[in-house]
Amino acid sequence: MDEILHSPDRKSAGEPAYRVVETLSADQEAPAASVSSRLHRMTSVAADGLTVARRAAAGVFHRADSAAAGHKLMGPLIFLLVAGVLGVLLVVNTVYMPSYVVSVDGVVVGTVAEPAVFEGAVERVEARAAGILGHDYTLNHEITYEFALTEKDKLSPVGEFETYLFDQIGEVMKSYVLTVDGEFIGAATDEAQLTAMLDAIKAPYVTDTTTSAEFVENVSIVREYTPSDVEQNLSVMNAVLTENTSGQTTYEVQKGDTFMQLAYDNNMTMAELEALNPGIDINKLYIGQILNVKEVVPYLSVKTTETVTYTEPIACPVEEVKDDSMYQGDTKVLDAGVEGVAQITADITYVNGNERERAVTDTVTISEPTTKVVAVGTKARPKTLPNGYFIWPLNGHITSYFGYRYIFGSYSYHSGLDIAAPYGTSIKAADGGTVVWSGTGTGSNWSYGKYVIIDHGNGLQTYYAHCSSLAVSTGDKVYQGQVVGYVGATGRASGNHCHFQVKINGTTVNPLSYLP
Repeated sequence: MDEILHSPDRKSAGEPAYRVVETLSADQEAPAASVSSRLHRMTSVAADGLTVARRAAAGVFHRADSAAAGHKLMGPLIFLLVAGVLGVLLVVNTVYMPSYVVSVDGVVVGTVAEPAVFEGAVERVEARAAGILGHDYTLNHEITYEFALTEKDKLSPVGEFETYLFDQIGEVMKSYVLTVDGEFIGAATDEAQLTAMLDAIKAPYVTDTTTSAEFVENVSIVREYTPSDVEQNLSVMNAVLTENTSGQTTYEVQKGDTFMQLAYDNNMTMAELEALNPGIDINKLYIGQILNVKEVVPYLSVKTTETVTYTEPIACPVEEVKDDSMYQGDTKVLDAGVEGVAQITADITYVNGNERERAVTDTVTISEPTTKVVAVGTKARPKTLPNGYFIWPLNGHITSYFGYRYIFGSYSYHSGLDIAAPYGTSIKAADGGTVVWSGTGTGSNWSYGKYVIIDHGNGLQTYYAHCSSLAVSTGDKVYQGQVVGYVGATGRASGNHCHFQVKINGTTVNPLSYLP
């Protein structure tokens, strides 16, 4: 076969050689014909060569047949020889095809059916490199093509050319790229380094009962080409991923809350809290009101799920027993009963360590509760007994609220509500109870002027200060709505008003949390 393909002696006069080889440079100019026309010419030459070879073989066969005409033993041998030659030519024509060996800077990189295949790969690499680098890019290499016959299934995959060319570009590199919600964070040559950094961010939220840990954001690591000068410092990337930002969440007002205290608890100024809650009366909050508060949000939020098992009590069923020796509204526990116990299995979802969802998957009763027996009073209730709720002590305008305020040239803590009203306006008991003080303040209470304290039982007391005059005496039983004094400006006061104050077990609380 080599003789047939390469020997210059096996040709007829005026016909081309059987092996056609031509070298083209990628930047070589063709004044008379294009690269494609050259390819067509070379393919034609190769085909002509195969045709000539077949003709030559046929001539050999005829000459051999003539030479062996007188030799009976030579005939079969000549026939077999010629048949073998023809078979080889048939295999060449069927298995092989015209092709080009591509070299880049003198290094063979593969074989293509035509130069346009490799040229297309070059254009795609240049376009992709331009997209990565952000500017036009042109490959600067010497590319040559050498004509050859190649087995039809031995052509090089185009992808191998593109990979090779990319590897020659110093301005780009193939690395593992880290993104968060599509935003580029950095790149590393070792994927394990990025994975370890992400695992370290999750670690503080993972416990022995954690079943899953993932990021709320879309975090991905993809191997791709990037500019060589992108961020590759893991410490810098980690600083970005662990940086906190300011967001907001909601808070439901609880009993005793004040606007100032909520601002302090959430590391906010009063102005910041007001800005997040336009239209809210900062001086009058109500239980269940929803406020917007500032929340510290990390760049990456970690969502974990834990499967936990715990016990919780089962409330006792209540049986009420009427008792005519007790006042209406009063109750007494005769038998507290014993709470039951249930074993709970639940999947708890946390975001940055804060519980967001609890899904109970199994409940097993360990012990049943026993019945709680409660005596309920039926006797008519005296007016002076507390009802367990407050009414406003007077109608008026609130001039100063509970909490810190600026007054008399400085900031000071105000322990109640100042309700302004005309001099002499009646002040009424917020609920029934016993008067434990009625008089003029002395010592540390001198600033109250004339004031009244009513004890409502269960550690609950109310104060009525700055009265012009008092209508009750110490030890009196008063009912809800009974007049206990009159508006004035005694003690330290800037005008006629009633200072209304509430204490629970000696601790001052916000009156607005208890008034309707």
